[in-house]
Amino acid sequence: MSWDILIVNIKGLVQVREPGNHVLAGDAMATLPVLPDAYLAIKDGIIADYGSMSSLLVRHATQTLDATGRFVFPSFVDSHTHLVFAASREEEFVMKIKGATYADIAAKGGGILNSARRLQQMTEDELFERTLTRAHEIVRTGTGAVEIKSGYGLTVRDELKMLRVARRIGRETPLTVKTTFLGAHAVPKDTTQKEYIDLVIHDMIPAVAAEQLADYIDVFCEQGFFTAEETERIVEAGKQHGMCPRIHANQLHRSGGVQVGVKTKAVSVDHLENMGDEEIEALQNSGVMPTALPGAAFFLNLPFPPARQMLQAGLPLAIASDYNPGSAPSGNMPLMISLACIKMKLTPEEAINAATLNTAAALELHTTHGSITRGKVANVFITHPIPSVAHVPYAFGSPVVQDVILNGKTISNP
Repeated sequence: MSWDILIVNIKGLVQVREPGNHVLAGDAMATLPVLPDAYLAIKDGIIADYGSMSSLLVRHATQTLDATGRFVFPSFVDSHTHLVFAASREEEFVMKIKGATYADIAAKGGGILNSARRLQQMTEDELFERTLTRAHEIVRTGTGAVEIKSGYGLTVRDELKMLRVARRIGRETPLTVKTTFLGAHAVPKDTTQKEYIDLVIHDMIPAVAAEQLADYIDVFCEQGFFTAEETERIVEAGKQHGMCPRIHANQLHRSGGVQVGVKTKAVSVDHLENMGDEEIEALQNSGVMPTALPGAAFFLNLPFPPARQMLQAGLPLAIASDYNPGSAPSGNMPLMISLACIKMKLTPEEAINAATLNTAAALELHTTHGSITRGKVANVFITHPIPSVAHVPYAFGSPVVQDVILNGKTISNP
Protein backbone atom coordinates (compact mmCIF):
# COMPACT_ATOMS: atom_id res chain seq x y z
CA MET A 1 0.00 0.00 0.00
CA SER A 2 1.13 3.52 -0.76
CA TRP A 3 -0.25 6.69 0.82
CA ASP A 4 -0.67 10.01 -0.97
CA ILE A 5 0.71 11.94 2.02
CA LEU A 6 2.43 10.60 5.11
CA ILE A 7 3.19 12.97 8.00
CA VAL A 8 5.76 11.50 10.40
CA ASN A 9 7.36 12.39 13.73
CA ILE A 10 4.37 14.49 14.78
CA LYS A 11 5.02 15.93 18.24
CA GLY A 12 1.30 15.77 18.98
CA LEU A 13 -1.63 14.69 16.79
CA VAL A 14 -4.52 16.79 18.11
CA GLN A 15 -8.21 15.92 18.33
CA VAL A 16 -7.88 12.20 17.65
CA ARG A 17 -11.36 10.68 17.84
CA GLU A 18 -13.04 7.45 16.95
CA PRO A 19 -16.17 7.75 14.76
CA GLY A 20 -19.29 8.84 16.63
CA ASN A 21 -18.05 11.68 18.85
CA HIS A 22 -19.98 14.45 17.13
CA VAL A 23 -20.90 17.04 19.79
CA LEU A 24 -19.14 17.83 23.06
CA ALA A 25 -21.00 19.45 25.94
CA GLY A 26 -20.38 20.44 29.55
CA ASP A 27 -17.47 18.68 31.25
CA ALA A 28 -16.69 16.65 28.11
CA MET A 29 -15.39 19.80 26.43
CA ALA A 30 -12.40 19.82 28.78
CA THR A 31 -10.91 16.70 27.18
CA LEU A 32 -8.84 17.06 24.00
CA PRO A 33 -7.12 13.82 22.92
CA VAL A 34 -3.54 14.35 21.73
CA LEU A 35 -1.48 11.41 20.45
CA PRO A 36 2.27 11.98 20.98
CA ASP A 37 5.04 10.93 18.60
CA ALA A 38 2.54 10.11 15.89
CA TYR A 39 2.07 9.65 12.17
CA LEU A 40 -0.88 10.53 9.92
CA ALA A 41 -1.56 8.90 6.54
CA ILE A 42 -3.78 10.41 3.85
CA LYS A 43 -5.19 8.63 0.80
CA ASP A 44 -7.71 9.80 -1.83
CA GLY A 45 -8.52 12.97 0.08
CA ILE A 46 -9.41 11.29 3.37
CA ILE A 47 -7.68 10.41 6.62
CA ALA A 48 -6.66 6.80 6.03
CA ASP A 49 -4.69 5.95 9.13
CA TYR A 50 -2.85 7.32 12.14
CA GLY A 51 -1.01 5.99 15.15
CA SER A 52 2.20 6.13 17.15
CA MET A 53 5.46 6.15 15.21
CA SER A 54 6.43 2.86 16.82
CA SER A 55 3.44 1.21 15.11
CA LEU A 56 4.09 2.61 11.63
CA LEU A 57 4.68 -0.29 9.24
CA VAL A 58 3.95 1.13 5.77
CA ARG A 59 6.14 4.08 4.84
CA HIS A 60 5.53 4.25 1.08
CA ALA A 61 4.02 7.63 0.17
CA THR A 62 3.97 10.02 -2.75
CA GLN A 63 4.80 12.82 -0.33
CA THR A 64 6.32 12.48 3.14
CA LEU A 65 6.34 15.40 5.55
CA ASP A 66 8.47 15.50 8.70
CA ALA A 67 6.64 17.24 11.56
CA THR A 68 9.38 16.97 14.16
CA GLY A 69 8.69 19.45 16.96
CA ARG A 70 5.32 20.37 15.47
CA PHE A 71 1.68 19.57 16.11
CA VAL A 72 -0.95 18.50 13.59
CA PHE A 73 -4.51 19.79 14.08
CA PRO A 74 -7.74 19.19 12.20
CA SER A 75 -8.52 22.35 10.26
CA PHE A 76 -10.80 24.80 12.02
CA VAL A 77 -14.45 24.96 11.03
CA ASP A 78 -15.68 28.57 11.06
CA SER A 79 -19.45 28.30 11.35
CA HIS A 80 -20.38 32.01 11.19
CA THR A 81 -18.94 34.51 8.70
CA HIS A 82 -19.98 37.32 6.38
CA LEU A 83 -17.02 36.68 4.09
CA VAL A 84 -18.69 38.19 1.01
CA PHE A 85 -18.55 41.97 1.31
CA ALA A 86 -17.51 44.83 -0.92
CA ALA A 87 -15.25 46.98 1.28
CA SER A 88 -13.86 47.47 4.76
CA ARG A 89 -15.33 50.09 7.12
CA GLU A 90 -12.36 51.42 9.06
CA GLU A 91 -13.80 54.94 8.93
CA GLU A 92 -16.58 53.72 11.22
CA PHE A 93 -13.96 52.12 13.46
CA VAL A 94 -12.38 55.55 13.93
CA MET A 95 -15.80 57.06 14.65
CA LYS A 96 -16.33 54.46 17.39
CA ILE A 97 -12.96 55.27 18.93
CA LYS A 98 -14.08 58.89 19.12
CA GLY A 99 -17.28 57.92 20.93
CA ALA A 100 -19.89 57.46 18.21
CA THR A 101 -22.59 54.90 18.95
CA TYR A 102 -24.01 52.37 16.50
CA ALA A 103 -27.06 54.65 16.14
CA ASP A 104 -24.82 57.67 15.44
CA ILE A 105 -22.99 55.78 12.71
CA ALA A 106 -26.22 54.47 11.17
CA ALA A 107 -27.67 57.99 11.11
CA LYS A 108 -24.70 59.09 9.03
CA GLY A 109 -25.26 56.33 6.49
CA GLY A 110 -22.99 53.77 8.10
CA GLY A 111 -23.51 50.25 9.37
CA ILE A 112 -25.09 47.42 7.41
CA LEU A 113 -26.71 49.84 4.95
CA ASN A 114 -23.26 51.25 4.15
CA SER A 115 -22.03 47.77 3.21
CA ALA A 116 -25.19 47.18 1.21
CA ARG A 117 -24.78 50.39 -0.78
CA ARG A 118 -21.20 49.51 -1.71
CA LEU A 119 -22.03 45.92 -2.59
CA GLN A 120 -24.96 46.92 -4.81
CA GLN A 121 -22.55 48.98 -6.93
CA MET A 122 -20.17 46.05 -7.51
CA THR A 123 -20.32 43.36 -10.19
CA GLU A 124 -20.46 39.70 -9.25
CA ASP A 125 -16.97 39.08 -10.62
CA GLU A 126 -15.50 42.01 -8.69
CA LEU A 127 -17.17 40.78 -5.53
CA PHE A 128 -15.81 37.29 -6.10
CA GLU A 129 -12.24 38.53 -6.50
CA ARG A 130 -12.41 40.49 -3.27
CA THR A 131 -13.91 37.55 -1.44
CA LEU A 132 -11.31 35.18 -2.88
CA THR A 133 -8.56 37.19 -1.20
CA ARG A 134 -10.28 36.72 2.16
CA ALA A 135 -10.82 33.01 1.46
CA HIS A 136 -7.07 32.55 0.94
CA GLU A 137 -6.47 34.55 4.12
CA ILE A 138 -8.54 32.25 6.32
CA VAL A 139 -6.96 29.15 4.77
CA ARG A 140 -3.56 30.51 5.83
CA THR A 141 -4.73 30.74 9.45
CA GLY A 142 -6.03 27.18 9.58
CA THR A 143 -9.66 27.24 8.46
CA GLY A 144 -10.78 24.40 6.21
CA ALA A 145 -14.57 24.73 6.27
CA VAL A 146 -16.60 27.90 6.50
CA GLU A 147 -20.16 29.20 6.54
CA ILE A 148 -20.79 32.29 4.41
CA LYS A 149 -23.88 34.49 4.77
CA SER A 150 -25.59 36.95 2.48
CA GLY A 151 -27.18 40.02 4.06
CA TYR A 152 -25.40 42.99 2.48
CA GLY A 153 -27.51 42.88 -0.68
CA LEU A 154 -30.98 43.73 0.68
CA THR A 155 -32.47 43.41 -2.81
CA VAL A 156 -33.41 40.21 -4.60
CA ARG A 157 -30.71 40.76 -7.22
CA ASP A 158 -27.94 41.53 -4.77
CA GLU A 159 -28.76 38.81 -2.22
CA LEU A 160 -28.61 36.30 -5.07
CA LYS A 161 -25.33 37.84 -6.20
CA MET A 162 -23.80 37.35 -2.77
CA LEU A 163 -24.90 33.74 -2.51
CA ARG A 164 -23.65 32.94 -6.01
CA VAL A 165 -20.26 34.31 -4.99
CA ALA A 166 -20.30 32.21 -1.82
CA ARG A 167 -21.13 29.05 -3.78
CA ARG A 168 -18.35 29.91 -6.26
CA ILE A 169 -15.86 30.18 -3.38
CA GLY A 170 -16.83 26.61 -2.51
CA ARG A 171 -16.20 25.48 -6.08
CA GLU A 172 -13.01 27.39 -6.85
CA THR A 173 -11.12 27.09 -3.56
CA PRO A 174 -10.33 24.04 -1.42
CA LEU A 175 -12.59 25.35 1.34
CA THR A 176 -15.72 23.41 2.26
CA VAL A 177 -18.46 26.07 2.12
CA LYS A 178 -21.96 26.14 3.58
CA THR A 179 -24.17 29.11 2.63
CA THR A 180 -26.79 31.04 4.57
CA PHE A 181 -29.46 33.42 3.30
CA LEU A 182 -29.58 36.47 5.62
CA GLY A 183 -31.85 38.80 3.70
CA ALA A 184 -33.37 39.85 7.06
CA HIS A 185 -30.19 41.62 8.18
CA ALA A 186 -31.51 45.19 8.09
CA VAL A 187 -34.37 47.13 6.49
CA PRO A 188 -33.43 49.41 3.57
CA LYS A 189 -34.32 53.08 3.99
CA ASP A 190 -36.66 53.20 0.99
CA THR A 191 -39.19 50.72 2.38
CA THR A 192 -41.18 49.87 5.50
CA GLN A 193 -40.53 46.98 7.88
CA LYS A 194 -43.67 45.17 6.70
CA GLU A 195 -42.92 45.71 3.01
CA TYR A 196 -39.38 44.44 3.38
CA ILE A 197 -40.37 41.34 5.35
CA ASP A 198 -42.93 40.56 2.64
CA LEU A 199 -40.17 40.95 0.04
CA VAL A 200 -37.91 38.56 1.98
CA ILE A 201 -40.65 35.95 2.37
CA HIS A 202 -42.42 36.15 -0.98
CA ASP A 203 -39.61 37.10 -3.36
CA MET A 204 -36.17 36.53 -1.92
CA ILE A 205 -36.68 33.11 -0.32
CA PRO A 206 -38.30 31.54 -3.41
CA ALA A 207 -35.60 33.04 -5.68
CA VAL A 208 -32.80 31.72 -3.46
CA ALA A 209 -34.44 28.31 -3.29
CA ALA A 210 -34.98 28.16 -7.04
CA GLU A 211 -31.22 28.38 -7.60
CA GLN A 212 -30.43 26.19 -4.56
CA LEU A 213 -28.11 28.88 -3.25
CA ALA A 214 -28.59 28.52 0.51
CA ASP A 215 -28.29 25.66 2.96
CA TYR A 216 -29.60 27.79 5.83
CA ILE A 217 -31.70 30.84 6.65
CA ASP A 218 -30.74 33.45 9.24
CA VAL A 219 -32.32 36.57 10.76
CA PHE A 220 -30.79 39.40 12.81
CA CYS A 221 -33.14 39.08 15.78
CA GLU A 222 -32.38 42.29 17.64
CA GLN A 223 -33.99 45.49 18.88
CA GLY A 224 -34.28 47.93 15.99
CA PHE A 225 -33.93 45.16 13.41
CA PHE A 226 -36.27 42.15 13.56
CA THR A 227 -38.45 41.07 16.47
CA ALA A 228 -38.73 37.52 17.77
CA GLU A 229 -42.13 37.20 16.10
CA GLU A 230 -40.82 38.50 12.76
CA THR A 231 -37.81 36.20 13.04
CA GLU A 232 -40.01 33.17 13.57
CA ARG A 233 -42.20 34.05 10.60
CA ILE A 234 -39.20 34.50 8.30
CA VAL A 235 -37.34 31.34 9.29
CA GLU A 236 -40.50 29.25 9.06
CA ALA A 237 -40.89 30.49 5.48
CA GLY A 238 -37.29 29.48 4.83
CA LYS A 239 -37.89 26.04 6.30
CA GLN A 240 -40.72 25.51 3.79
CA HIS A 241 -38.09 25.96 1.07
CA GLY A 242 -35.59 23.55 2.63
CA MET A 243 -33.44 26.04 4.55
CA CYS A 244 -32.65 25.14 8.16
CA PRO A 245 -32.61 28.11 10.59
CA ARG A 246 -29.55 29.56 12.30
CA ILE A 247 -30.16 32.81 14.14
CA HIS A 248 -28.29 35.98 15.14
CA ALA A 249 -29.46 36.05 18.77
CA ASN A 250 -28.92 38.18 21.85
CA GLN A 251 -26.01 40.28 20.61
CA LEU A 252 -27.02 43.71 21.88
CA HIS A 253 -30.04 42.83 24.03
CA ARG A 254 -31.94 39.83 25.36
CA SER A 255 -33.89 39.81 22.13
CA GLY A 256 -35.80 36.54 22.37
CA GLY A 257 -33.66 35.13 19.58
CA VAL A 258 -32.50 32.16 21.65
CA GLN A 259 -36.07 31.11 22.40
CA VAL A 260 -37.03 31.47 18.72
CA GLY A 261 -34.05 29.33 17.77
CA VAL A 262 -35.16 26.59 20.14
CA LYS A 263 -38.79 26.84 19.02
CA THR A 264 -37.94 26.64 15.31
CA LYS A 265 -35.33 23.88 15.81
CA ALA A 266 -32.46 26.04 14.56
CA VAL A 267 -29.12 24.34 14.07
CA SER A 268 -27.44 27.17 16.01
CA VAL A 269 -28.01 30.45 17.81
CA ASP A 270 -25.06 32.81 17.43
CA HIS A 271 -23.59 35.77 19.35
CA LEU A 272 -25.12 35.33 22.86
CA GLU A 273 -23.40 38.34 24.43
CA ASN A 274 -26.58 39.00 26.43
CA MET A 275 -27.68 35.79 28.12
CA GLY A 276 -29.55 35.03 31.31
CA ASP A 277 -30.67 31.92 33.16
CA GLU A 278 -33.84 31.82 31.06
CA GLU A 279 -31.90 31.50 27.80
CA ILE A 280 -29.53 28.89 29.21
CA GLU A 281 -32.45 26.81 30.46
CA ALA A 282 -34.15 27.09 27.07
CA LEU A 283 -31.06 25.69 25.36
CA GLN A 284 -30.72 22.67 27.62
CA ASN A 285 -31.59 19.45 25.77
CA SER A 286 -32.69 21.49 22.74
CA GLY A 287 -30.23 20.18 20.17
CA VAL A 288 -29.41 23.81 19.24
CA MET A 289 -25.71 24.72 19.19
CA PRO A 290 -24.89 27.89 21.17
CA THR A 291 -22.21 29.73 19.21
CA ALA A 292 -19.99 32.48 20.63
CA LEU A 293 -18.37 35.07 18.38
CA PRO A 294 -15.62 36.51 20.58
CA GLY A 295 -14.17 38.67 17.81
CA ALA A 296 -17.38 40.70 17.65
CA ALA A 297 -17.63 41.11 21.42
CA PHE A 298 -13.99 42.23 21.51
CA PHE A 299 -14.30 44.69 18.62
CA LEU A 300 -17.53 46.26 19.90
CA ASN A 301 -16.57 46.22 23.59
CA LEU A 302 -19.62 44.12 24.42
CA PRO A 303 -19.95 41.62 27.27
CA PHE A 304 -18.54 38.24 26.32
CA PRO A 305 -20.90 35.26 26.28
CA PRO A 306 -21.06 33.53 29.69
CA ALA A 307 -19.20 30.46 28.53
CA ARG A 308 -18.42 28.98 31.94
CA GLN A 309 -22.04 29.30 33.03
CA MET A 310 -23.19 27.57 29.84
CA LEU A 311 -20.75 24.69 30.24
CA GLN A 312 -21.66 24.29 33.91
CA ALA A 313 -25.27 23.92 32.75
CA GLY A 314 -24.19 21.04 30.51
CA LEU A 315 -24.48 22.92 27.22
CA PRO A 316 -22.23 22.50 24.20
CA LEU A 317 -20.45 25.57 22.85
CA ALA A 318 -19.06 26.50 19.45
CA ILE A 319 -16.71 29.38 18.60
CA ALA A 320 -16.70 31.13 15.22
CA SER A 321 -15.19 34.35 13.86
CA ASP A 322 -18.15 36.42 12.56
CA TYR A 323 -15.71 37.78 9.97
CA ASN A 324 -17.41 40.94 8.63
CA PRO A 325 -16.47 44.54 7.80
CA GLY A 326 -18.43 46.26 10.57
CA SER A 327 -18.05 44.41 13.84
CA ALA A 328 -15.49 41.60 13.45
CA PRO A 329 -12.97 42.29 10.67
CA SER A 330 -10.92 39.15 11.24
CA GLY A 331 -11.35 35.52 10.26
CA ASN A 332 -8.32 34.39 12.25
CA MET A 333 -9.56 31.38 14.21
CA PRO A 334 -6.44 31.00 16.40
CA LEU A 335 -7.10 34.57 17.55
CA MET A 336 -10.72 33.68 18.29
CA ILE A 337 -9.48 30.77 20.41
CA SER A 338 -7.16 33.15 22.28
CA LEU A 339 -10.02 35.56 22.96
CA ALA A 340 -12.21 32.69 24.16
CA CYS A 341 -9.52 31.66 26.64
CA ILE A 342 -8.56 35.16 27.79
CA LYS A 343 -12.00 36.80 27.93
CA MET A 344 -14.42 33.86 28.30
CA LYS A 345 -12.16 31.80 30.60
CA LEU A 346 -12.26 28.68 28.48
CA THR A 347 -9.33 26.30 28.76
CA PRO A 348 -7.29 25.74 25.58
CA GLU A 349 -8.84 22.29 25.29
CA GLU A 350 -12.40 23.64 25.54
CA ALA A 351 -11.73 26.41 23.04
CA ILE A 352 -10.16 24.07 20.48
CA ASN A 353 -13.04 21.62 20.83
CA ALA A 354 -15.43 24.53 20.33
CA ALA A 355 -13.67 25.60 17.10
CA THR A 356 -13.40 22.14 15.55
CA LEU A 357 -15.85 19.40 16.53
CA ASN A 358 -18.66 21.67 17.72
CA THR A 359 -18.48 24.11 14.83
CA ALA A 360 -18.51 21.11 12.49
CA ALA A 361 -21.73 20.02 14.20
CA ALA A 362 -23.09 23.57 13.82
CA LEU A 363 -22.63 23.20 10.04
CA GLU A 364 -23.87 19.59 9.98
CA LEU A 365 -20.36 18.52 8.92
CA HIS A 366 -19.75 16.41 12.03
CA THR A 367 -19.36 13.15 10.09
CA THR A 368 -16.74 14.58 7.73
CA HIS A 369 -14.86 17.41 9.48
CA GLY A 370 -13.61 18.64 12.83
CA SER A 371 -11.42 15.81 14.09
CA ILE A 372 -8.64 13.38 13.21
CA THR A 373 -10.85 10.40 12.46
CA ARG A 374 -10.35 7.63 9.93
CA GLY A 375 -12.61 8.25 6.95
CA LYS A 376 -13.04 11.98 7.52
CA VAL A 377 -11.93 14.58 4.97
CA ALA A 378 -8.17 15.17 5.17
CA ASN A 379 -8.32 18.81 6.26
CA VAL A 380 -5.38 19.39 8.59
CA PHE A 381 -2.63 21.88 9.31
CA ILE A 382 0.86 21.51 10.71
CA THR A 383 1.96 24.15 13.19
CA HIS A 384 5.25 25.93 13.47
CA PRO A 385 7.43 24.35 16.15
CA ILE A 386 5.59 25.03 19.44
CA PRO A 387 6.01 23.59 22.94
CA SER A 388 2.38 22.64 23.61
CA VAL A 389 -1.22 22.88 22.48
CA ALA A 390 -1.79 25.65 25.05
CA HIS A 391 0.81 27.74 23.21
CA VAL A 392 -1.75 28.36 20.44
CA PRO A 393 -4.05 30.61 22.53
CA TYR A 394 -1.20 31.77 24.79
CA ALA A 395 0.86 33.35 22.00
CA PHE A 396 -2.05 35.39 20.64
CA GLY A 397 -1.30 37.03 17.32
CA SER A 398 1.76 34.87 16.65
CA PRO A 399 1.74 32.73 13.49
CA VAL A 400 0.47 29.23 14.24
CA VAL A 401 0.08 27.52 10.87
CA GLN A 402 3.07 26.45 8.78
CA ASP A 403 1.65 23.84 6.37
CA VAL A 404 -1.93 23.30 5.20
CA ILE A 405 -3.52 20.20 3.70
CA LEU A 406 -7.11 20.47 2.45
CA ASN A 407 -9.03 17.65 0.80
CA GLY A 408 -5.88 15.58 0.97
CA LYS A 409 -3.75 18.05 -1.01
CA THR A 410 -1.01 20.34 0.22
CA ILE A 411 -1.73 24.02 -0.28
CA SER A 412 1.22 25.89 -1.76
CA ASN A 413 2.15 29.09 0.06
CA PRO A 414 -0.89 29.00 2.36
